[in-house]
Amino acid sequence: MNPSLAAQAISEARGILQDQPTHTVGPLMTIVYRIETPRLVVRCWSPKDAPLVKAAIDASLEHLRPWMPWIAHEPQSIDEKVELLKKFRALFDRGEDFVYGIFDKGETEVLGGTGLHARVGPQAEEIGYWIAAKHAGKGYAQEAASALTQVSLRAHKMVRVEIHCSPRNHASANVPRKLGYLHEATLRARLVEVDGTYGERMIWTMLPSELDASAAGRVPIRREDAAGRMVLD
Repeated sequence: MNPSLAAQAISEARGILQDQPTHTVGPLMTIVYRIETPRLVVRCWSPKDAPLVKAAIDASLEHLRPWMPWIAHEPQSIDEKVELLKKFRALFDRGEDFVYGIFDKGETEVLGGTGLHARVGPQAEEIGYWIAAKHAGKGYAQEAASALTQVSLRAHKMVRVEIHCSPRNHASANVPRKLGYLHEATLRARLVEVDGTYGERMIWTMLPSELDASAAGRVPIRREDAAGRMVLD
C-alpha cells in the first residue's frame, strides 16, 4: 500500500486529520466524558486502558482487517498503546476530537471503540465505531452509536450528526439504518480502502428535530462531565 495513502487512511479512521476543522468549545457545548447505557459504559480512554484495548484488538485482527485501515499497524506494544491513548485523551480534553472506549458495565473488558469526530464540516460530527470479534452481533455498536447520537445533538449542540461506511460493510450500515438515520447518498471514490484504493462511501445523517422520534433518541443514557457530574440537556 502506498505510504501516503496508508497515513491518510489511518488518520481518517482515528479521527485526527490535521487539516480538518475542529470544535470550538462554546458555552452551549458540554463535553461528555462518560456515558452509561443499559448494557455499556462508553467513556474517554485513559492510558491505563492500554492492556484491555490491546487484548481486544489483538484478538480481532482478522475480523477488523477488511474495514479498519489502522489494523495495518497492529499489533502494537503496550507502550505504543499508552502513547496513542494519551494522544486521544489530549485531543478530548482540548475539545478537538472525542474518541471513546466501549466497556462492559464493570469496565473489566473492552468491547470496542467509538468516537465523535469533527471532520464533516462546521457544527457537525461523524460517529465511528468498531466492535471486538467476540462481541460482534450483539447490538453493542448500535447501543453505543445511539448514545453518541444523543451526545452530539443534545450536549454538543450540533446541527447534524453523520455515520459513514462502505456499502459492503452490511453490519456497519445496519447501525444507522436501525437507529433511524437518513441515507442521504452513496458517494463514489470517497472511502480509502485497506488496500489503498478508493471505494464508495455511504452517508447517513440525523438532525436534532429527528432525534426524539428515532430509535437513537429512545435509548436511556446517563451522561457525565470530566468531574463526574450528570450532564443534562
